Amino acid sequence: MMAASLLRRDKKSTAAHLKADLNRTDNSSGIRQLQELLDAVLNPEKSAADTEALDWCKCLIAGGEGFEEFCKTVRSYDNATLCGLVWTANFVAYRCRTCGISPCMSLCAECFNNGDHTGHDFNMFRSQAGGACDCGDGNVMRESGFCRRHRLRTGENIPSIPRDLLLMSEMVLPRFILCIIQYLRDGYIEPDTSTERDLQKVLQQLEPQISFLEELTKMGGAMRTVLTKILTNQQTFKELSMGQEENLYAKKNYDKYLSALKNSGLVSVEEKAQGATADVNVGAEGGAGAMVLLGTTSPGSPDESSKEEDQDAGQSVGQRKRVKLSSSTKDPSIIESLKHKCFLEELLFWTIKYEFPQKMVTFLLNMLPDQDYKITFTKTFVQHYVFIMKTLMKSHESDTMSNRIVHISVQLFSNEELARHVTEECQLLDIMVTVLLYMMESCLIKSELQDEENSRHVVVNCSEALLKNNTYWPLVSDFINILSHQSVAKKFLEDHSLLMLWMSFVSFFQGMNLNKRELNEHVEFESQTYYAAFAAELEACAQPMWGLLTHCKVKETQEYTKTVVRYCLETLQIWFDAIGFIDEPAPNQVTFHLPLHRYYAMFLSKAIKCQGLDLDSLLPDQEMLMKIMVHPLQIQACLSEIHSNMWVRNGLQIKGQAMTYVQSHFCNSMIDPDIYLLQVCASRLDPDYFISSVFERFKVVDLLTMASQHQNAVLDSEQERPMLEGALTFLVILTSLRIHLGMTDDEILRAEMVSQLCMNDRTHSALLDLIPENPNPKSGIVPGSCSFEEMLSAVADFKAPVFEPGGSMQQGMYTPKAEVWEKEFDPIMVVLRTVYRRDVQSAMDRYSAFLKQSGIHTGNPWPPYKERTPLHPCYKGLIKLLHCKTLHIVIFTLLYKIWMDHQNMSEHVLCMVLYLIELGLDNQVQENKEDEEPCIEEHCHDSWFPGTNLLSNLHHVINFVRVRVPETAPEVKREAPPSTSTEASSYGQNSRRLTGNWRENLREAQVFSLVAERRRKFQEIINRSNTEATQVVRPKSSSTRWVPPGTPPQLVTEILEIRESMLSLLIKLHQKLSSKQNSLSASWLEDMDTSRHAHGDGITAIERILTKAATRSCQIKRSIQDICGKVCPPVPPKKNSPTDKKAMDKEERRQRARERQQKLLAEFASRQKSFMETAMDVESPDTEAAMDLGASEVMESEVLYDCVICGQSGPSTEDRPTGLVVLLQASSVLGHRCKNKEAKNLPTTDEEHIYPADTCGVAHDVRLTLMQRFFKDSSCLQSVSIGWDGGVYVQTCGHTLHIDCHKSYMESLRNDQVLQGFSVDKGEFTCPLCRQFANSVLPCRPGRGTEAGAWHTPTNKKTCVLVKEVEDLQEKLGLFPTESNLSKEMELVIKDIKNTTQKKYMDYGKNPGSPDNDFLFMYSVARTNLELELVHRGGNLCSGGASAAAKRSCLNQLFHVLAMHMRLYSIDSAYNPWTKLTQIAQNKEADSFDEERPEVPMLFRDVPSLLIIFVLTMPQPLRKEHFTCVVKMLYNLQLTQALAALSARFSPEERQAWSTSGALKKNAVNAEKSFEALLSHVISELSKDKSVYKLSSSVWSPQSIEFSLQQFCLPFLRLSCLLQHHLYGDNLTGCLEEEEFSSLAVCLGLIPSAPQPSNTVNSASCLEWAVNAFDLVTQWCAEVTGLSQMQAEQSLTLLVQDPQWAAPRLLQLPDNYNIIFQYYHRKACTACKKVPKDPALCLVCGAFVCLKGPCCKQQGICECVLHSQHCGAATGIFLLINASVIIIIRGHRFCLWGSVYLDAHGEEDRDLRRGKPLFLCEERYRVLEQQWVSHTFDHINKRWGPHYNGL
Repeated sequence: MMAASLLRRDKKSTAAHLKADLNRTDNSSGIRQLQELLDAVLNPEKSAADTEALDWCKCLIAGGEGFEEFCKTVRSYDNATLCGLVWTANFVAYRCRTCGISPCMSLCAECFNNGDHTGHDFNMFRSQAGGACDCGDGNVMRESGFCRRHRLRTGENIPSIPRDLLLMSEMVLPRFILCIIQYLRDGYIEPDTSTERDLQKVLQQLEPQISFLEELTKMGGAMRTVLTKILTNQQTFKELSMGQEENLYAKKNYDKYLSALKNSGLVSVEEKAQGATADVNVGAEGGAGAMVLLGTTSPGSPDESSKEEDQDAGQSVGQRKRVKLSSSTKDPSIIESLKHKCFLEELLFWTIKYEFPQKMVTFLLNMLPDQDYKITFTKTFVQHYVFIMKTLMKSHESDTMSNRIVHISVQLFSNEELARHVTEECQLLDIMVTVLLYMMESCLIKSELQDEENSRHVVVNCSEALLKNNTYWPLVSDFINILSHQSVAKKFLEDHSLLMLWMSFVSFFQGMNLNKRELNEHVEFESQTYYAAFAAELEACAQPMWGLLTHCKVKETQEYTKTVVRYCLETLQIWFDAIGFIDEPAPNQVTFHLPLHRYYAMFLSKAIKCQGLDLDSLLPDQEMLMKIMVHPLQIQACLSEIHSNMWVRNGLQIKGQAMTYVQSHFCNSMIDPDIYLLQVCASRLDPDYFISSVFERFKVVDLLTMASQHQNAVLDSEQERPMLEGALTFLVILTSLRIHLGMTDDEILRAEMVSQLCMNDRTHSALLDLIPENPNPKSGIVPGSCSFEEMLSAVADFKAPVFEPGGSMQQGMYTPKAEVWEKEFDPIMVVLRTVYRRDVQSAMDRYSAFLKQSGIHTGNPWPPYKERTPLHPCYKGLIKLLHCKTLHIVIFTLLYKIWMDHQNMSEHVLCMVLYLIELGLDNQVQENKEDEEPCIEEHCHDSWFPGTNLLSNLHHVINFVRVRVPETAPEVKREAPPSTSTEASSYGQNSRRLTGNWRENLREAQVFSLVAERRRKFQEIINRSNTEATQVVRPKSSSTRWVPPGTPPQLVTEILEIRESMLSLLIKLHQKLSSKQNSLSASWLEDMDTSRHAHGDGITAIERILTKAATRSCQIKRSIQDICGKVCPPVPPKKNSPTDKKAMDKEERRQRARERQQKLLAEFASRQKSFMETAMDVESPDTEAAMDLGASEVMESEVLYDCVICGQSGPSTEDRPTGLVVLLQASSVLGHRCKNKEAKNLPTTDEEHIYPADTCGVAHDVRLTLMQRFFKDSSCLQSVSIGWDGGVYVQTCGHTLHIDCHKSYMESLRNDQVLQGFSVDKGEFTCPLCRQFANSVLPCRPGRGTEAGAWHTPTNKKTCVLVKEVEDLQEKLGLFPTESNLSKEMELVIKDIKNTTQKKYMDYGKNPGSPDNDFLFMYSVARTNLELELVHRGGNLCSGGASAAAKRSCLNQLFHVLAMHMRLYSIDSAYNPWTKLTQIAQNKEADSFDEERPEVPMLFRDVPSLLIIFVLTMPQPLRKEHFTCVVKMLYNLQLTQALAALSARFSPEERQAWSTSGALKKNAVNAEKSFEALLSHVISELSKDKSVYKLSSSVWSPQSIEFSLQQFCLPFLRLSCLLQHHLYGDNLTGCLEEEEFSSLAVCLGLIPSAPQPSNTVNSASCLEWAVNAFDLVTQWCAEVTGLSQMQAEQSLTLLVQDPQWAAPRLLQLPDNYNIIFQYYHRKACTACKKVPKDPALCLVCGAFVCLKGPCCKQQGICECVLHSQHCGAATGIFLLINASVIIIIRGHRFCLWGSVYLDAHGEEDRDLRRGKPLFLCEERYRVLEQQWVSHTFDHINKRWGPHYNGL
């Protein structure tokens, strides 16, 4: 009842009253009242959407004051020292590696900017999963990086909080939180029920409540403490959670919760006991076992220590070693079943059930700054870990969920203290490993590796969603995160049962994604699962491995390493048994995934390198080593097979695997450990066995015969060469790579860097990416660490980003220093690290270019030989490989084959063979005679070489060799040598099947066979190591697998006479290569200059080897001299075999064909060049078109044009007109000009603004509007030009074509379905010759060259005569041109021009569509093009000549087209401005009665516009004398305007003074040419009647007046001069800027070109009046003073016009990109008031727009496109704030231009992915501006696409 009455009262007063009650000592009534009120208010049966309850809570908590004030008060007691700001995905945060202790450290922008990180290695990043700010947390970052606010440790001086402030909160909030929980219980529906499950809806309703909790957390430390108490208090939870007895609703609600808990698969303790004794089966198929393990049967009592597992025999999954799950010391159960003891636990439970709603996650994280909460929450999280994983696996939105999970876990586990705490208290490690095992067990399949039927090994199935979608990622990432803490990792390494579990986890990946070679047809479906497999191995196996390795760096940790190694070997042995492996790998199978091998290898390497362990103590017996070596070797051979196209039927994906395996992110976890493992095996196994295994794996055994022909049972002949090259290259890599065998980290880094730089110049970021670093961020090279930068500057030079004229943007690159090429280029490392084979070639090309350039070697160099770092003593055994007979026999055989030109040999083979010899010479075996076994009879190949040392074997001569050859071989034809004496050795290169019989037949000459040799050694080792002799392994004969069907051809035995040693073969090869008979004289060793040996081709290599050998042994030196002394020409192999002849012919034919092709190409190129030259020459149409003023006086009658389509040359005629290829585009560049030469700054604070009022476009608009208020419309429209904004600019590439040819060309383009970057329907095309973009054709007027002579003759007529002639010409009505093709085309072009720009840029008149409007638009087109050409010439004509822009100019043709069109309008003679220019009007009265508005006074008119109107409306072609006359008359007007404008800027006194002083000069002889006289006249005239002057003050001298007048008139003179240049082809002469005025005046004929000293040319001396000057001026001034309607200041504005404009500029950008980014990326859009997802900035006017934002769309057009139309007449330049790149919008297309902001290394950072500081690149910005001004975006940028108005 009481509650009801309280509810009716005002909330505030109730709250105050209750608070007072509760503050009393006896507060029981207050408590009761409050509880009743809360029962009523927080009734969970009400809809959650009802906000009444929330309002009540706010009021109650605030205890009577306003909620806002309450917040403020609480905040003032905030004692938090951490920032803890939580953010969600896409938030921009910072990471500083210099300050971070944990790699996951991140800062919010505010804390980052308030801290001092200058010179640190930081970057900005977009958060993917969300995060929280670590500022103030000393566990995660160093204190030096804290910001000012959190460095102060504010907590100490905060007053303690008054008890009553939060009293209400403590009472109200538990009920509020319970209420939320009850809503969540109610709303939850299990996924498997049939009802529609909409969890989102429940969450949406709860949105305000959860947001309220979030608000509370933001009140600071004081409030968080209260919340923590409530959330973690078990008593409160007990009392409230079940609800009171009598409340039915609460009971039902609680039951719902219990059932949800049950369904989570985690049971409460009571039900668990009966299941406790059940056995746990881990290895069950499909993971059922692990289910049991995680579910009901956690053992109930501590004594039940080991969980046994029974193997169900029927399951054929394979006997695993028994897994001990937990040792007796652990708590009774790994996975504590869920039993919630406080609100926090249940909240987290529901958060998981609802799949981590963002708001809940944020609330839970916002609480973390509270230490007590942090610990409790972390424990709770761990307790729910299993449940989280189960939910994740079922979730449909696993991606989002993963991100949210990591968002939480990274905050908890990055903190070492916490991680250690939960590891000790909650068995975090056990839980994680078990959870991972369980997760992977859900997707196991039987492994098909090796023995398909009987294999007992299971692997993960890579095509399961779990692996494909990386669902395991959050768990693995947490695991890696906790392993990065030393204390946790040590616990892991000490716990043997855990290690064993982990090994069984790793073995799930061992052998996954098995590839089987397709032998018959191409595989139907190319699976792309391989990427999932590589990602899984890297993330789930390699990264935890690197994490553990970090903690095994010192002697003290030896035990850990030993343990891991022991378990690796055990697990490997289990694996070998499970797949039934004995000694031979199954053919045609390969898996790239051997994580167990790699764990073993990496821990071995670490043990030797850092912990000083002895290698032998960690190695297994020989038999195990032989097994371990097989699979990694198989991978190396398969790499070679894949590159030899033997796997081509498996599709592209197999190539993808081979590339990924060596790619920079994977190589140090995959290929490097594999090669290291093989090196270890090679150093401990018998070298002959190892070498023969290699050649057998690479399938080239049959090739290694002295015979010229052989049969290969397993390879096609075209695969033999690449496979042999592969085998030899592999051996070279194996024996020369030192990455794990003794190089220091710095040396490794240097070698990696050099090899990457040698392939290509690299940008800094690409290099960082390409240098393999340990994937675990805490170890190894941290990118950006000092050593990286130092190393980089040591090996490379920086090439600044240059700009290519083609416009392709270069990045800053690093290129190797010269000494690096000379001394450090290591082709072997390059081969190992190249993903694409072409990179090896690229490195060699660059190397040879360097040698050529530095003059070291000009030919085609061979890969240089590089000295190696010394081997670590443990691995000395590796050298034995180079000193074993098997290798020497192979080397000898190959040298012989190359010398004899056998097939399938190559330069590469020789190169590798020589490399091996040289490695052998450089690495000698120390021979310890005493411990050599007594010399037993060496087996089967003792007769080849006496010992194993390469030096002694080099000069050993081999006389006879016995071979097996097919009957058809050439050797068979020869007679056998007379004796096979005892020293004759036989090299019976077999078809392996016959090995046995051979031994019987040839007792006296043993056969050497690689395979037999390998078998024998294997047998020997097995017998030595196997004590149980019963288990002798029967070697499977591998030959049986490869027998090709059908019978092999007959093989016969032949004995070859050889009589060569390796030395003699080397010398003969030297002769062969240098193709000189005796290339080495007997004494060459003495005069050898060793220094030049390092670089060169094969000849150099052989000389280097011989020299080395000679210096190491005198005997060799003698042998060399002997051989060189009696040198004989090499026996050319008999060319009688047809196949050889064929090969020879083929080669020759190829050569000839190549030469023919070269010749053809050269001819074609020269033809094209001459064509281009002629084509380019014709097209300076402006100078050529029938008006050439060349030196030749004889003018042709017509200009000839080349059509680039049909190739014919001819004149343009009325019937078949020729046209220029042109691009018409609307342009507002002129309109954006300002008075100020400096560019405007881009605003980066709220105070700065850009005012557009001072631009040229706006100024002209204002002027026209003002005129239209007072004057007659038709007259206004002839007094100004438009086209400053949205004018049409016409440019050409200079090529011409017939218009009919063009039409058919367009038709063909229309039918061509290829995707073009342009729209044919809009008339767009590319010039058929130069491919430049164009959209129209401008007809050329048929050239009439005849009048040209008369046209140009200088005239002697008097001015008045000329004036009259001009007047008559204007009276001539336009003759309508006869209807012809030409006139039709001209009309069409006019239509095109009108369509180019928007309607609004054409209609300026009062009545749209009137002829006056049209007239204005037409002459303005001419004006726009003239003005733009001036801008392109730098704003003046000082440079003279035809500039590049002029080359593209087509003003001449354009003028004729416009003139033809404008002749349709005649100017009414009464209003003809010409009469006002040249005559004094008679009757003034007639005008005044006219009620029409007056015409625009002459002094207000725009003079250049008048010039263009006159020229265009007079009959064409115009005689030059008339043109000059028009210019002279207009100049008079221009100068008078200048005087009037100038006089307005004087002060009244000064005006008076000039007026009187000038009046005296009026009567002088040349008063009409004196500016003083005229000025005084103008002043006096304008002061009459109604003076237009206002006050103004400045002081003027005659010089400054003269200067001003000249500046005022210059724009007109420049324009006239340019027009004259285009119409008459006059040359523009260059001059100094000071002399521009006089030079232009002379050029235009205003002053005679008499050589006056330049200082006498003043503006007035150029005047030439047709009538009395003073009268005319009086008349002009009277027009102004006689205006009755206008105010003085308005007349003044029109009078004082300043025609000077500075060049157009883009906005000035700040130097540092961060300034722009920080201001704009959070700025709200002015139109929609929201923060845009993709904000963009217009660089022309600074407008801030939403890119692609639907919020600002109008009529389906997005804002950027709209803005580009308003601001740039469809050209827009936008900077995308979030990507730092610039996009250009041109009409209906757009392109990505690139970035003008580069980082410290000169490269772009598109999309700000790297987040490094960026700085403005002035050069690039200038280029952008230049392309904008010159309208060349379309030509220079190639990648255009349509934007469909969507930007």
